[in-house]
Formats: sequence, structure tokens, C-alpha cells
Amino acid sequence: MGDSATPKPVAVLFVCLGNICVFQSLVTSSSPSTQRLITTIDSSGTGAYHVGDAPDPRTMATLKQNGITNYKHAARKFAPASDFEKFDYILAMDDSNLEDLEDLRRRAVKRKDGDEGFGKVMLFGEFGGKVRRSGRGEEVQDPYYGANDGFTTAYEQAVKFSKVFLERLERGELS
Repeated sequence: MGDSATPKPVAVLFVCLGNICVFQSLVTSSSPSTQRLITTIDSSGTGAYHVGDAPDPRTMATLKQNGITNYKHAARKFAPASDFEKFDYILAMDDSNLEDLEDLRRRAVKRKDGDEGFGKVMLFGEFGGKVRRSGRGEEVQDPYYGANDGFTTAYEQAVKFSKVFLERLERGELS
């Protein structure tokens, strides 16, 4: 745990299978002291299904309905060779991506012979307040193959988890 009086700025990467994630708007609309706590925000996918693509139109429609009209991002694949060292927090959207990231991290740590300077891999839903039987936090519901209401649910989860993440960061519990 960090010193609550002097939280350290962090870089945050969100990871899902096909790269449909958002966090920037909450940071951008936060106080300057909160904004200073985030050095980098990015998202990637563990699969290369949408590399180079803009966000799903349903994602953009959900964002617009919630007043976010300036989000731009091109999908990219997670890069173990650099992302583990570039990001302090690597937040998986669901168990499958968490397990993939944990496996990739184990291999990267083994190659480097230690995890000094490697980001922490976590389930984003650890910031949701609920614990499943497995002992893990919530999974962000993947809206890609469902109806539009799935995008609303994923958005609401992302807002809730992001707010808790930022609150914990501000209190010095994460940095």
C-alpha cells in the first residue's frame, strides 16, 4: 500500500478479448489532482480480431447517450514484451482474459528472471464490490454478441469500477 498523502501516478491498461473498453472520460472530467494520478490510459485485446478497427458502433452510440462524444481509439493486440513494463495496472474484463494475462505474465517474468517493474494484473471487477463464489470480483459482461442493452450494462459496470479504482488510487491504496 502506498502512503495516502502522496499517491504515485500510474499507467492503466484495460484488456478484453476484442478491445471494447473505456475509462478516459471519467479521468478527463475529474479534478486536476485526480488527473495527475493517471499517466497513461490504453486498452488492448488478447486476440487480434479487431486490430486497427475503431470501437464498435454500438459502443460509440452508448457513449454518445452518456455524453461522451470525443472518444477515439484503434484496437490493438496486447504486447507482452512491452505492456507489462509500461503499465502499472493491467485490468482484465473477465476471467478468461485474466487467466491469459496471468499466463503471459508468468512467462515474461520467467524470461526476465524476475518481476521487478512489471505491472499488476487484476480483474477490473475487483473494484465492483461484489465477490463471486470463485472468490473473484465481477466480470464485465461482454456485449459484443448480444443486444444493445449489453453495451449499456458494460458501460455502467465500467463507470462503477472506474470510480472505485480512482477513489482507491486517490487514497493511496493502489500506488
